[in-house]
Amino acid sequence: MIGLLKNLPTKPVKRESWLNLGRIVQTLELIQDLIVISLCIGLFSFMVLQISTMFLSLIPPIQFHVVTADILSLLILVELFRLLIIYLQEQRVSIGVAVEVSIVSVLREMIVRGVLETSFMQVLAACAFLLVLGILMVLRVWLPPTFEGIDPEQQVSKRHKKRLAQEMLEMNGH
Repeated sequence: MIGLLKNLPTKPVKRESWLNLGRIVQTLELIQDLIVISLCIGLFSFMVLQISTMFLSLIPPIQFHVVTADILSLLILVELFRLLIIYLQEQRVSIGVAVEVSIVSVLREMIVRGVLETSFMQVLAACAFLLVLGILMVLRVWLPPTFEGIDPEQQVSKRHKKRLAQEMLEMNGH
């Protein structure tokens, strides 16, 4: 009986699945990319409309708040477009660009509303939010680049395997 168990294959039997998960994931990623591309086209079209609106607002009498709001809105749209382009190129959302969009959006709201017309608590909340976003921008510099071909989990796994191999060599050598 024990002799029969020794002759059994030790490799796990590969199970045939009626689901091809790799193909499903590729299809879903393709659909997601198509959605992002359609968002890019829509956002670009909206930016063109926003530019035409901005030029119309430059006709006298010029309203400073309207022109400023249009310019800042256009900058936000440009940053969102850049965020989508980075996503298409690298399959990730850029933390830095997302934080920049948030900062410009908060500043736009503060400028359009006017700081003097905004309540003290809203100004305080906006300042706290901007402070947190600023800290995120500073911390982002020191965070390891996880999406530039460096996978931190893979690096840790390699170090762990290397350490285990050295321990095994030391145990076999002694």
